[in-house]
Amino acid sequence: MTHLTQPTILVTGATGSVGSALAEQLAFENIPFRALVRSLDKAGNLKRLKCAEIVTGDFNDKQSIVNALAGIEKVFLLSNSSEAAESLQCNFVDAVMESNVKHIVKLSQFAADMNSPVRFLRYHAAVEQKIKDTGLQYTFLRPNLFMQGLLGFADPIKYQQQFFATAGDAKISLVDTRDIAAVALQALVSRDTESKIYNITGPEALSHNDIAEILSEILEKEIKYINVSDEELKAALLQAGFPSWQAAGLIEDYAHYARGEAAMVSHDVMEVTGKAPGTFTNFVKEYRSAFE
Repeated sequence: MTHLTQPTILVTGATGSVGSALAEQLAFENIPFRALVRSLDKAGNLKRLKCAEIVTGDFNDKQSIVNALAGIEKVFLLSNSSEAAESLQCNFVDAVMESNVKHIVKLSQFAADMNSPVRFLRYHAAVEQKIKDTGLQYTFLRPNLFMQGLLGFADPIKYQQQFFATAGDAKISLVDTRDIAAVALQALVSRDTESKIYNITGPEALSHNDIAEILSEILEKEIKYINVSDEELKAALLQAGFPSWQAAGLIEDYAHYARGEAAMVSHDVMEVTGKAPGTFTNFVKEYRSAFE
């Protein structure tokens, strides 16, 4: 693996679940990178990574992005979930066109499609198309449902021995965010991934009942999956503080899962990294303390 002497990689979204895992893996490989954060107060663990150069910027402030891109050749594009995510990422791509960046690695989503009934899948597809239209090299990473997303249900699993969703009996090839980061790292350091799209999944497709069985076995207590209606889930999301647009989008996401549209198992993690993706069983074993 080529070790860079000066940061030529910019990582956006470096404090989120995938971005922070990518930052840790770059640091482990001793690859210098620049991390874009909205404020230094939010830099968190990035500050302890010796090969991380931390800069501040805002996707709404084009000049701050242009400044952050100085000397950068490859970008990992990820923004936090917001109603304006599509326009913000498109703003970023516009700023890239005023820089010397040659390659954009975008974190997209499994089944991204302009014509999808799921708003998140439409927005990712729109940004993908904008990147394609620039003529730059690109790599689109399309991960399925994150295993780490289950941590959002940690309290009901811990205190009520149950969790809720609207996925029915459909199987989903959910994936560990660390495997997504491992693919992203290779995309940033190798030319073999240029102009390619990767579907990033775990090694197996599991239903939410399968998830409950694995949790029960490892936690040594019965955990139940409760399939609820869209209305019940939306009410719970709103009560938990989700904005209405995000609650509605998550309902669309889960309808997509319930239709069996996220059951495909891809071998792209193995193809790109040379390692098999982590299993859900191992994920629960590693994060066991969060659910007990």
